[in-house]
Amino acid sequence: MNRILSSFKIFPSVFNIYGFLFLAFLYMPLALIVLYSFNANPINMAVWTGFTFDWYRTIFGGAAVETTFDSAFSESPQRIFEVVKNSFLVAVSAATIATVIGTATAIALARYKFFGKRFYQTLLLLPMLIPDIVLGIALLVFFVGVGFELGLLTIIIGHVTFLSSYVFVVVSARLAGMDTTLEQASADLGAGPFTTFRRVTLPQIMPGVVGGFLLAFIISLDDVVITYFIAGVGSQTLPLFILAMMRRGLRPQITALAVLILVFSFVVATVGLLLRNRKP
Repeated sequence: MNRILSSFKIFPSVFNIYGFLFLAFLYMPLALIVLYSFNANPINMAVWTGFTFDWYRTIFGGAAVETTFDSAFSESPQRIFEVVKNSFLVAVSAATIATVIGTATAIALARYKFFGKRFYQTLLLLPMLIPDIVLGIALLVFFVGVGFELGLLTIIIGHVTFLSSYVFVVVSARLAGMDTTLEQASADLGAGPFTTFRRVTLPQIMPGVVGGFLLAFIISLDDVVITYFIAGVGSQTLPLFILAMMRRGLRPQITALAVLILVFSFVVATVGLLLRNRKP
């Protein structure tokens, strides 16, 4: 019996080692990307030749290094700002629309009873479960079938179709932990449904709404697969631009771009999670 009990004491150490290896496997590639973005070697990034900020300076319009930049990346300052503008336009628009739809849907399902409620709730979760490539092909077939010209508008519509589900989940979790007695008290005091929503419900769920918006924003900003299928000519986003650059080989400028996206995504996602987990 003592041997059996002593054997269980080994498990925590094994789990700690497993957890460390898992985190190392998960984050080591990200650490390497950050490291390579400062490597002065323009050809073989795996060989460290010195520390440099040249790749970041070039992205922001600094002087290029003649021996490192091919013609494909020589257009980077203007071209990058153009695709960044497209990405932010799509992300802000899609996240705003998805936040309105997802919030309204979460409130309707949490506060009202109607026929087919469970079925409708299941349908809302399906876009999160469907593979991106399937959803991208389905959206492409739909837009082509109805004669919709592919462009930024189709990207926004496509992103809204699945981002609304993410906002719905975040806001629903906020509503589940909300005290409904304040809404009942507001109604008892003569406030109408809209006044109760504006002065009681919305302030309490606002952290969840903002968190859902930020989550939808960062997912839209980083999306590649769905955007690839429904993007038209002149509507390239930053992830698609990086994907096109990768076909010409892994350049140090690409690693610098990846680090900037990583930092921005981490900040936005952290703010969203903090707001989502705030207590009412």
